[in-house]
Amino acid sequence: MIGKIEVRIEILQEGDLYIGICPDLNVSSFGETIEKARQSVQQALEAFFEECEVMGTLTEVLEESGIKINFV
Repeated sequence: MIGKIEVRIEILQEGDLYIGICPDLNVSSFGETIEKARQSVQQALEAFFEECEVMGTLTEVLEESGIKINFV
């Protein structure tokens, strides 16, 4: 079971939208405000992690991305 996963998120403005990007996992999303972009990319990451876990590849994907796993 995976505990806490910490990833880097960058928020960029593109036109009228803000883009939330997790470059380490190549996951992104967007919103009309910085906060909405942050929430949106967080939801995209949660969906990404859930799908990896269903497929049984979460630990492998995280290790390949260089993300440290902290068990809590």
